[in-house]
Amino acid sequence: MLSILIPSYNFDVRKLVNQLHQQGILLTVPFEIICIEDASLPQYVDLNQSINTLSFVTHQVLSNNIGRSKIRNYLAIQAQYDYLLFMDCDSMPVSDTYLSNYIAQIKPNQLLYGGRCYQEQAPKDATLYFHWYYGIHREQSTAKDRQKNSYQSFMTNNFLIPKAIFQSIRFDETLTQYGHEDTLFGLELQQKKVPIHHLDNPLQHIGLELNHVFLKKSELAIQNLYLLHTTHSIQKEIKLLRFFLQTKRLYLHYLILVIYIFSKNLLIKNLFSRHPQLQLFDFYKLGYLIQWTKKK
Repeated sequence: MLSILIPSYNFDVRKLVNQLHQQGILLTVPFEIICIEDASLPQYVDLNQSINTLSFVTHQVLSNNIGRSKIRNYLAIQAQYDYLLFMDCDSMPVSDTYLSNYIAQIKPNQLLYGGRCYQEQAPKDATLYFHWYYGIHREQSTAKDRQKNSYQSFMTNNFLIPKAIFQSIRFDETLTQYGHEDTLFGLELQQKKVPIHHLDNPLQHIGLELNHVFLKKSELAIQNLYLLHTTHSIQKEIKLLRFFLQTKRLYLHYLILVIYIFSKNLLIKNLFSRHPQLQLFDFYKLGYLIQWTKKK
């Protein structure tokens, strides 16, 4: 019935898998948990080996890193059941009925998305604050709000999909670096008219990134976004691209680029402070996109 699929990279998944296993054995339907290490470091592989002792759990280790899209497709191939529950390894269910909540809503012709949340209290470590603040204000939302823009609100951290539908779409394996796999997958769902039903069944994101790492990953995601724009004509779906193209039409590129270059250090200083302004982050991303495309 349910295959729970977890791609893992340099993260301790024992607590997550144990909690899912405890919930799974209480279900009235068959389940399995498959966790595949995408060439994780040996210390994480050694830690996670213990989940192999759990019933209905499989832990595999890849010797070469194949990337975020390809490993998800590979997980789907390994799955034996008709419904696939994908989740990020740096997550934890916030409800003891997380799995049964999904089972109660399963239908053969729709995707279920449970959402993402963050801990209520800000991290004490200032170097993790920016990621947490961004997540609270930009990624955490109710099912009611997400349903208003069901495809644009979709993320790949926590979704259940019939295997037959997944096999007709799959993740684009040409995207090898970080970012916007969910954007393209959501667009494919929309084009195929696969309905997305949003639930208040979140996973809490526990893998907060250091400020500089989160910023670097955001930059990589912008590069991927531009690649999707050039290869799949993605425009209206992403606000950053709309602003980028609008400034280009109005010949404002160079002005914004100059302001970005001279203010970049001040922007980063604000973003890494205890009072980051996300509007400034939006400007940072626009400036970075303009600068990066000029170098292409």
